[in-house]
Amino acid sequence: MEETPLDSRNAAVSSSPLVVPDSSEMLVVTSLSGAGRTTAGNALEDIGWHVVEQLPPQMIEVFATSPSVETPIPRLAVTTLITSEELAQKQAEAVDRLRERGIRVRTLFLEAEDEVLVRRFEAGRRPHPFVGPRRILDAIAAEREVMEPLRRDADRVLDTTGFNVHDLTRAIRELYAEEERIALEVTVMSFGFKRGLPIDADIVADVRFIPNPHWVPELRPLTGESEEVSGYVLNADGAGEFLDSFEDALRPVFTGYVRENKSHALIAVGCTGGKHRSVATAVELARRLDQMPGVRARAHHRDLGME
Repeated sequence: MEETPLDSRNAAVSSSPLVVPDSSEMLVVTSLSGAGRTTAGNALEDIGWHVVEQLPPQMIEVFATSPSVETPIPRLAVTTLITSEELAQKQAEAVDRLRERGIRVRTLFLEAEDEVLVRRFEAGRRPHPFVGPRRILDAIAAEREVMEPLRRDADRVLDTTGFNVHDLTRAIRELYAEEERIALEVTVMSFGFKRGLPIDADIVADVRFIPNPHWVPELRPLTGESEEVSGYVLNADGAGEFLDSFEDALRPVFTGYVRENKSHALIAVGCTGGKHRSVATAVELARRLDQMPGVRARAHHRDLGME
């Protein structure tokens, strides 16, 4: 009997396995105007996706299920241009109906800060689709309001504020190249509580119970990425038991995420400053999670290097 990824004992997984079969799937890319929709489409095409640009939202369902298509298109991506609340609603309804029919649909939403969007429009000299008689900032605000439901329900939100064309292309490649065998991407983020909780975290873990290397003079200048600090943290009383228990607790969570069509999760691991304990723990947790079938996990350090 073939083992089900993550937990062969979980009957619920059988209808939504973590290892995605070789079948058709659709990625719907929506963005604020100027946030990089065209660049994202080009990057997807370069890594083997079949891309249709600026498909009207009311055509998504028809396009994905057309009887004239004799064989399913394995990796189909569409970019959409939303210019009204009605179109945003039509896109949300189309995605829901496709998922009800068993088609794997993922959604990517691109955004950027207002100042960057204004600068990009000034450089491109193209009118904003929401501008009309309004100022460009008012147009951006109106578009954000219309797009908020799509942003809120997106499988992944990508902020392109600090990106140039090459940065966005690289990010799209990392997220969607050779992803047919990956059902869930996990970012394990270290952070410091003194700088605030990550507002986009799905799950937060507190490792301040581990003795702080900050108070060990020879370890203080190092970070959790060093072997010395990592060994100190991971060999501390309770650290191994915490990691074992946390890893086990995440298995049914990940299974549920996939069942609910959630393709990315952010696990935040915090200590006081985000330099020692959280960094070492995040690296080790990401290593463990990356070994789960159907899961790709990477460590990211939010506050490392900050004083």
